[in-house]
Amino acid sequence: MNEIKNTDFSVVRLDSVEYEDCRFINCNFSQVSLNNISFIECSFEDCNFSMASLNGTTLNDVVFKGCKMVGIDFSQCNQFILSFQFANCQMNVASFFKMKLKSMNFDNCELKEVDFVECDLSGSTFNNCDLTAAVFDRTNLEKVDFRTAHGYAFDPDLNKIKKAKFSIQGSVGLLSKYDIILD
Repeated sequence: MNEIKNTDFSVVRLDSVEYEDCRFINCNFSQVSLNNISFIECSFEDCNFSMASLNGTTLNDVVFKGCKMVGIDFSQCNQFILSFQFANCQMNVASFFKMKLKSMNFDNCELKEVDFVECDLSGSTFNNCDLTAAVFDRTNLEKVDFRTAHGYAFDPDLNKIKKAKFSIQGSVGLLSKYDIILD
């Protein structure tokens, strides 16, 4: 595995259009165009991707750990070969608009104001995730595990939620449209 450490790609240009079996550690991709670049079986640890552009980017079997990914539009990625996972990432104001993310695992991520509109998240897990102000609208949430997630609020009538799992405390967000007070 090729390791790339402590590199600021906002200053140093990426030297390839395909990276395979690479481990990026503490690298800065903030506001960098990653358009049409392929990352295959790569991992990113403690990297900053805030406001990076992913138009046509291939993410195949990619792991993000401890990354800052604010304002990323993942819906612009190459959807044909798409496989990734997130752990301990800050992903506020990201977009997964209309993406097919079946059985996706978000582990201990901050997902405030994330766009999941018309997304297929069936069978996914939000393990200890903050979903404050995340937008779920016409989203397939069947069999999604929200039991340890918090901050979410969405209309069950506008989303598919059959067999989804919720904690008692978290289920309050399903009633927010009724403007009721629960003690």
